[in-house]
Amino acid sequence: MTKEHINYLKKIKRNNLLIKITQISILILFIIIWQLLSDYKIINPFIFSSPKKVIECLISLHSANNLYNHIFITIYETFISFLLGTLLGILIASLMWWNKFLAKVIDPYLTVLNSLPKVALGPILIIWVGAGMQSIIVMALLISTIITIINVYQGFISVDSIKVKLMQTFKANKRQIYTKLILPATLPNIISCFKVNISMSLIGVIMGEFLVSKEGIGYLIMYGSQVFNLDLVITGTIILCIVAVIMYYLVLLIEKKLVKN
Repeated sequence: MTKEHINYLKKIKRNNLLIKITQISILILFIIIWQLLSDYKIINPFIFSSPKKVIECLISLHSANNLYNHIFITIYETFISFLLGTLLGILIASLMWWNKFLAKVIDPYLTVLNSLPKVALGPILIIWVGAGMQSIIVMALLISTIITIINVYQGFISVDSIKVKLMQTFKANKRQIYTKLILPATLPNIISCFKVNISMSLIGVIMGEFLVSKEGIGYLIMYGSQVFNLDLVITGTIILCIVAVIMYYLVLLIEKKLVKN
């Protein structure tokens, strides 16, 4: 590598490091200001809580052996929803690409289902599926699967039509076009869909836990609001943010592995 290229790489690393330091500094500054505002009663500590109270709440949940079980339940439900939603979404999107008649029939229904507030279907799902984990997973599937179908199918039909016609002139059948061109060309789009899907699955799980669950992070938040324990509500929200960030970075790690390969 030339000296200019080495200096360029060093500049990129310094810039990335500066971004990370700035992000962490903003978070630390926010926590300090939040605590000071609470200590000096500028904000109501009962309503807005404080970092100290959040830590005390975490310690209390840990001592009562409730913390990790709730986190595990939410992560498990999200993982199942994410896996099933992704597989179903890619499968249905593939069928729509394969059969244009089917795509035109399904398209308006997807639009309606995507715009429909899924929480409105909660009571119906509880009656149909039962008041348990299965209804939470179905709720998350309703959100994640439709998003996956729409995004992946748009990626399929956006593949360069000239390349498709070129393969057809070489007598390639539909299966060969799908496996050799469509899937490889839309792999970045599918991976990007993973990022959206993991967040949609988590949103669906939390919505389901609000309605029916007796375990999970969503249950903690809902229970805290019912008994006016706002420390528990904010603690649950912070735990949820941490879980969301971890899941997002796991998807980024998968993306790097797939793109590298």
